[in-house]
Amino acid sequence: MKLSREKINRLSSLIAKSLENNENVQLLEDSNIIRLELMKLLMQLLEWDKNLDLKIKEKISQQKKVIHEGSPEWMILYKNYYQEELKNYGKYKK
Repeated sequence: MKLSREKINRLSSLIAKSLENNENVQLLEDSNIIRLELMKLLMQLLEWDKNLDLKIKEKISQQKKVIHEGSPEWMILYKNYYQEELKNYGKYKK
C-alpha cells in the first residue's frame, strides 16, 4: 500500500494523540517523540509490505503456467503466498 508522507504523519499524530488521551497509558516520552517513532515504524512497515508484494509477484511470475495479474487464479495465489509469508515472518520474529 502506498501512503504519502502527509498521510503517514497524520496517522502517527492520531495514534500519538489517542495514546496521550488514554487514561490507561502513561507516556514516558514527549508525545512528539512518540509521534516521530510511530512515523518511522509505519514507514518501515509499508516498506516491508512493498517488498513482500514484489516477492510474491515474482513468485507467481515463476509459475510454469502463465497466470495473468488480477485474474481469479492470480488473486488466490497472491492471497495464499501472502498468508504463507506472514506465517514465516511470525516464526522468524519469535
